[in-house]
This record gives sequence, structure tokens and C-alpha cells, in this order.
Amino acid sequence: MTKSPTVRQRRLGRELRRLREQAELTPEAAARPLGWSRSKLNRVENARITVTPSDVANACDLYRADFATKTELIQLCKDAAIRGWWTAYSDVFTGYYIALETEAATIRKWEPILIPGLLQSEEYAYEVIRAARPELTETQLDRHVSARMTRKINLLGPGAPTLHALIDEAALRRPVGSPSLMARQLNNILQVSDWPSITIQVLPTAVGAHSGLEGAFSVLGFSDEDPEVGYTECSSGDVYVEAADQVLRLTLKFERLRDVCLSPEDSAAFIAAVRSSHDLP
Repeated sequence: MTKSPTVRQRRLGRELRRLREQAELTPEAAARPLGWSRSKLNRVENARITVTPSDVANACDLYRADFATKTELIQLCKDAAIRGWWTAYSDVFTGYYIALETEAATIRKWEPILIPGLLQSEEYAYEVIRAARPELTETQLDRHVSARMTRKINLLGPGAPTLHALIDEAALRRPVGSPSLMARQLNNILQVSDWPSITIQVLPTAVGAHSGLEGAFSVLGFSDEDPEVGYTECSSGDVYVEAADQVLRLTLKFERLRDVCLSPEDSAAFIAAVRSSHDLP
């Protein structure tokens, strides 16, 4: 089975492609002496399969990379093979979004239906997952909730990414569980909105038609020169957006949504008011 590419794997593949093109070798001309098929070389360069350090060393020798570059890429290959925390939940997480999210420097998220997963409380997540996945046993349900809560650790610590979440008013008002549960969930959002790495804005229903009506999406940004990745959710499956023009389209959509949202300060006041409505008997 093809493993999910991490940011390091994507960077390694991109560097190997750059070296090959710099050496003026076509994919066919490079694959032959490496003992690879044309298909394998393409999958390596696109981070669809993993390679060994010796594979990387052979490629660097073929491409006449200098010693420093060769050493750096071999180490990058070794680092890319390190298993992340999310692999312990391979029965819960599908695709490679979580691997990318964990290594992201910035996360921009639009959510029209629910409180974003990274901002969900444990009890809110329990109710959401139970409603969405009624076939899960109690043990499986607890595991899904545990995975979601573990995922939130990514927002803690000095290396935490910046999160900019745009949330539709409907997600705040939709009763999930008891009124007191919703009040606690919204109070939790208000607490984390004070964190310097987190920005939360609310899109009021009064805005009417807007650019986010097609559904939730995320745009992940990375350090260094790693390109951004978009991610959209739909009923038939998740879609990863990596082409530059498509990522730009999602980025512009996010900016248009941001511009019609309440300011972070007004959003906090709005969330507090909605929280009070959930508190009512």
C-alpha cells in the first residue's frame, strides 16, 4: 500500500526532480541506470512511494550532486521515514491530511456546518462522531474521539501552527448534545481565541450567499519553500489540491470569506451572545 506523503517526503521528491532536470536527464534516461521503471521514478518525485537512503545516494550520484547536497537528502530520506503520532490511529485517519496538518506552519480553515475539529471539545466531538458514524461500537467511538483530541495537541507548544478559522453562524447555533454542552463548547472557543496563534472569525447568516457555500475546506502552509496544499471535504471522499492555480483559488475564496466575516473582536462578542442563548432554560 502506498504510504501517505509527509512534508519531508514531498520535499525530497521535489529536490530529486530538481537535480534530475539540472542534470538534463529525462525521466526515462534517469530511471534506466537506477534500475527503476519510468512509473517508479514519477512516483518517487511526486512523493507517492518511499525510497531508501541507498536509493537517494544512487540518484544523487547519477545526478552529480555535490557531497553536501547528497548528505542533506540522505538525512531527509531518513527523517521522512520516521513514523508520526497519527500512525497509531491509522484505523481512524484516512488519507494524508493529518500528516500534512501536523507539519503545517499555517492552517486556514472554513467550516460551515460544525465547530472545526481542532476546536472541538471532547464531549462535542463524541456527539458529532456518534451521530455521523452510528455503526461504531462504543469502543470504536471512544477511539475516534481520542484520535481527535490527540490531534489538538498540534496547536500547543512553541512550534504550534497558526490557525485562522472561519466559522458559519449556523455551526455555533446548531444544538449538538445538550444546551449546557454547547455552552461549554462555545466557552472553550472563547478561551482559545485569546491564544496568539489562533484567530477565529464568524460569518453571520445575514451575509446571505457567499463564496463558501460549496462546503468546508482548508489551506495548509509550510515553512521554507514547500508549496501550500488545499483540502476539501465532500460526501464522496476527500480531495487534496496541490496544483498552484487550484490552491490559489482556495486561498482567494478564503480571503473573500474572511472579508465578510465579523472581526475577531466582534466575533468573540457574537460567540459569547450565542453561548448565552444556549444557557437559557
